[in-house]
Amino acid sequence: MYESFLERVLFSEEQLNERITQIAKQIESDYKGKKPLVVAILKGSVLFFSDLIRKINGDLEIDFMSISSYGSGSKSSGEVKMIKDLDKKIEGKDVIIVEDIIDSGYTMKYLKNLLQARNPSSIKICTLLDKPSRREADVTSDYVGFEVENEFVIGYGLDYDGLYRNLPFIGILKRSVYEK
Repeated sequence: MYESFLERVLFSEEQLNERITQIAKQIESDYKGKKPLVVAILKGSVLFFSDLIRKINGDLEIDFMSISSYGSGSKSSGEVKMIKDLDKKIEGKDVIIVEDIIDSGYTMKYLKNLLQARNPSSIKICTLLDKPSRREADVTSDYVGFEVENEFVIGYGLDYDGLYRNLPFIGILKRSVYEK
């Protein structure tokens, strides 16, 4: 069924569930007695974000942002643009940014600087996937699901040109699909 585009499964549905549960427990512990604002970066983080917040026991608020540096294709455009800003004020709040993947780091650095200027009490970054081998901007995550090599990953919210977000696992996209 997936043979036409999938090289291989990198993380199964079970592995994702187990790791997200671990991250949720760590966040729960770190924010005990607090009410963090958990911010999903649309569209890629939606599945991860939804599963993560449902596993966190304790009070929290949610909000959404949409920021892009990709457009269509497989390479970053290098230009970061805001598509949707937060609805809530973050001054004095503990903010957790939830992202699907951190690659070059430019988008996350832009986002963190933007939010830091709004005077939150704290900002932490939670990413499902981290690709440190591709990092060009000085950004580190506080919570990381999995570290990945320089492969084109899809599924569980991650896409290629708008496709494959609905896969219940994370896989590696065949080069023949994106090197046309």
